[in-house]
Amino acid sequence: MKQGEIGDGSVLLVDDEPHILSTGKLALECAGIENILTVSDSRKVPDLLAGGAISAVVLDLHMPHLSGTELLQLIVRNYPQIPVIMATAEDDVQAVVECMKLGAFDFLVKPVESSRLVSTVRTVLEMRELSSELSSLKKRLLTDELERPEVFAAIVTGNKAMRALFHYIEVVATTREPIMISGETGVGKELLARAVHTLSGCKGEFVSVNVAGLDDNMFSDTLFGHKKGAYTGADQARDGLVAKASGGTLLLDEIGDLNLSSQVKLLRLLQEREYYPVGSDLVKKIDARVVLATNRDLSELVAKGAFRNDLYYRLYAHRVHVPPLRERLDDIPLLLDHFLGEAATRLGKKKPTAPPELPQLLALYDFPGNVREFEALVFNAVARHKGGILSMESFQAVIGLHQPVSSGAEPAGSRPEGGEALSEIFGHFPTLVEVEAYLIDQALTLAKGNQGMAAKLLGMGRQTLNKRLNKK
Repeated sequence: MKQGEIGDGSVLLVDDEPHILSTGKLALECAGIENILTVSDSRKVPDLLAGGAISAVVLDLHMPHLSGTELLQLIVRNYPQIPVIMATAEDDVQAVVECMKLGAFDFLVKPVESSRLVSTVRTVLEMRELSSELSSLKKRLLTDELERPEVFAAIVTGNKAMRALFHYIEVVATTREPIMISGETGVGKELLARAVHTLSGCKGEFVSVNVAGLDDNMFSDTLFGHKKGAYTGADQARDGLVAKASGGTLLLDEIGDLNLSSQVKLLRLLQEREYYPVGSDLVKKIDARVVLATNRDLSELVAKGAFRNDLYYRLYAHRVHVPPLRERLDDIPLLLDHFLGEAATRLGKKKPTAPPELPQLLALYDFPGNVREFEALVFNAVARHKGGILSMESFQAVIGLHQPVSSGAEPAGSRPEGGEALSEIFGHFPTLVEVEAYLIDQALTLAKGNQGMAAKLLGMGRQTLNKRLNKK
């Protein structure tokens, strides 16, 4: 954007003293706040506002021609979405009260400290952005239409929770705030990060780095680079991945494994948007969108003192939690069909036909490795496939013919054993007939009424199960 050009996120500074305008603009730009417009003649402000794309205004209270109070009233009346910060050389309580009553967002006393100006403007822009995001998200959820569905084509799903995530990502992808993607191993966190990159409109590279296992020195060198002679072996200067991702997106994966020293540097990178290359005392600014991912529960790490709480709260400006596969069983048939086709193509085979009971068998499994594990299972089955209907043997070998333990089950040590457990279920020590009837009912429930699948769970033939059912 050329100097003086109005664009999204423009901050308008209005003051009749040119040196105050230049000082304020410099402070904001040094803090990474771009698109600063300055006006010393208050009569020009209405036309600038009519041109649109002003996100916030900092107004001097006492100016010739149009006063700050008059402009404040005009903005509140005609542009209520634009927050206004008032500034005056007089520490006048009455003026503060009047401006706040008229609708000013905040009030600054001149001479304004640079840090106070930056923090106030930053807060205003964040609130404006949040309001815009909420309005956009509400509209998208009500219509249930994605603006760019092709961006999510690599993520095979028909699940409502996943679709809601897509809507949310479309809304927040263009913001500069970091996005935190959490979820178990194998749920597709990097695919969502790539979707954020595409939607953000960033022209630079998508750079991904797994920070798990990096000590503090390696973390700094990998991300921030180093100057020549920074340490033994540093024969020449090298840019880090932050510089490589300039104008693009930087994905920091597995941040839950960062040590506390590295967490301090990450917090500075996110909060101040600046860093120091190893061995250098010259600060550099980050010009990349940052996306972070973890499969750890960060709140638990905070409680244990293994993760900084200030970093934890900084990361949760935009949070995306990807549900595990066991919580979106409706995706299993879609994923099965997709992976069968993909595996057949990669192996140069004809796409096999899956037996109708296979999705139900897969739905009984917890999938600790989630979608990634599912893909591996299907690939293995297709690799073994010779022809006809796809065999279920390789799936059964992994899944097992038993009822999976639910995540909400009690710890094993707290459960009664042997006869006590049976008595608790039946209210008395049961007969073999009662136990058999109970197991059959449980198997049918797990198999959702599919007798063939229930028979497999019970380790008997379907005809045998039919005979037992007819006796009931």
